[in-house]
Amino acid sequence: MGTRGVITDKWSMRVLWACAIGSAVSLYMVAVERQKQNRQRMLAEGLKGMDLEESNGENV
Repeated sequence: MGTRGVITDKWSMRVLWACAIGSAVSLYMVAVERQKQNRQRMLAEGLKGMDLEESNGENV
């Protein structure tokens, strides 16, 4: 009962490490994708703002 929570089998430990590394890689990929989407959104908003300024300049 004293070894509760301890993984003694080396293959179980390898599976645990593989899951931990896989989770870290997945989180990294999600962060990169979100940064990409935010960058695209900011560029789109900037272009939209430039279009609005041009249209306001033509109407005046």
